[in-house]
Amino acid sequence: MKKIGYSIFVVVLFLLSACATPEKQIADADKPFVWEGANLYFLLTDRFNNGNTNNDVNFERELPTGKLRGFEGGDIQGITQKIKEGYFNALGINAIWFTPVTEQIHGSVDEGTGNTYGFHGYWAKDWTALDPNFGSMEDLAELVETAHANGIRIVMDAVLNHTGPATETDPAWETEWVRTGPTCTYQNFETTTECTLTDNLPDIKTESNQEVTIPASLAEKWKNEGRYEQEMKELDEFFARTGYPRTPKYHLIKWLCDYIIEFGIDGYRSDTVKHTEETVWGDFRTECEYAFQLWKEKNPEKVMDNNEFYSVAEVYGYNISNKFAYSFGDKQVNYYANGFTDLINFEFKYNSLSNYEELFSKYSEILNGDLKGYGILNYLTSHDDGSPFDQKREKSIESANKLLLCPGTSQVYYGDESARSLVIEGTVGDATLRSFMNWEKIATDTHTQAVLAHWQKLGKFRRDHPAVGAGVHKMISETPYVFSRIYSNAELHDQVFVGLDLPIGKKDLTIEGLENGTKLRDAYSGETAKVKNGKVSIDTEFDVVLLEVL
Repeated sequence: MKKIGYSIFVVVLFLLSACATPEKQIADADKPFVWEGANLYFLLTDRFNNGNTNNDVNFERELPTGKLRGFEGGDIQGITQKIKEGYFNALGINAIWFTPVTEQIHGSVDEGTGNTYGFHGYWAKDWTALDPNFGSMEDLAELVETAHANGIRIVMDAVLNHTGPATETDPAWETEWVRTGPTCTYQNFETTTECTLTDNLPDIKTESNQEVTIPASLAEKWKNEGRYEQEMKELDEFFARTGYPRTPKYHLIKWLCDYIIEFGIDGYRSDTVKHTEETVWGDFRTECEYAFQLWKEKNPEKVMDNNEFYSVAEVYGYNISNKFAYSFGDKQVNYYANGFTDLINFEFKYNSLSNYEELFSKYSEILNGDLKGYGILNYLTSHDDGSPFDQKREKSIESANKLLLCPGTSQVYYGDESARSLVIEGTVGDATLRSFMNWEKIATDTHTQAVLAHWQKLGKFRRDHPAVGAGVHKMISETPYVFSRIYSNAELHDQVFVGLDLPIGKKDLTIEGLENGTKLRDAYSGETAKVKNGKVSIDTEFDVVLLEVL
């Protein structure tokens, strides 16, 4: 890896919060950070914000493409720019996950929808380099440092299962490294792991015990770039330290862990996890933890806290109701026991069809019961889920309430907070989910601003109170609907009360566990009230109350 040093009222509220300084917003968030209650923002690097128009076209990627199947200009500098502007802090985001930024195949692939380039980041060509369309190593260093300075963790995307498709300019690696068939049929464990996801998507032989030399095309590329000796020296040092055999998987693990050692990233979301044998991920986690501790030792002044490295898996089809087990039919795998602190929860959008109490109580019971000590990442929208909870963007307020107030880590997909359209005319497949962020709507449309203001208030409440995502849920009143959350550990006791679907104007809410005279603040309206005879009376023009103890 090339190292750095080497070469209306709601609208007014929205405008005020957007203009507030990041420092002021962070000062309000004085609670310890816990991944179990984090508010994580997921974005496609190429589709979020264009911070540098000079890197929009590289490697002669100029062929006409299918709708939303080429590079659109978003980059690492664009993410950094929005952190500096305070956008994420105003939204209550304390972790950002962005799609892979490693160098992608240079050519295009015709998938029957017109030419397609690797704008999404999942078609790696070289794990040791960044794609210039996304930015430079210096840009990535600035992003991580800026995020950390603003109280935000950075989660990168790890792809160990496959390279990018083979093209005329991007030949497939040698057969010792990859297989090009058969295509997965998902009948059992073998037909899910020892196969290719699609035609022409070379599958890394992560199960192989055969030692390999560097692919010829990669070696030639490094030599042309003048860094072959440095890369090989680092590989020799890695294998000497670890004693691992020089098999394909350990090369990839080394290359991905370099980003932790160099930049101090806080976590990895691992892609297509069920498509490799499970032991890959335990080894990956071991090396990630080593790298994270090494970075902390070398950069003590930059360490944010004592949290472990965050490791979340995309095991497609995993549901929280399965708890520890994912079934292949002929085999069950516990991915929590194979390197992961968290799993993406594909069930959440279905559970969200139920009412608030059914949803919240179910998740609290599981997360504070069988899954206590482990985490799940809830989402309602993503980059490759063709059946999102609210595809027509008709339930943006309900989506915010259910996602941001539910136990578990929340994943806000870019544009959830601004009702970015998920139905784009002329697209095919998942391209409709991947339009450019609707910044113009945010700047000019009052309805969009009102939706964003709601997501901001709930998001900041979640960020400031670990009890929201990581606490124990208890319904206090069914009508009006009021619940509490309590989170306690050696460092913190955090308690909040929330009311939803309340009457506009004066409302009397039952409160449990607080003495008479205890002062509470409604984080939604800014109003304050005191507990009297187990109740709080508050008068606001909203149907939501987010109460925190002052």
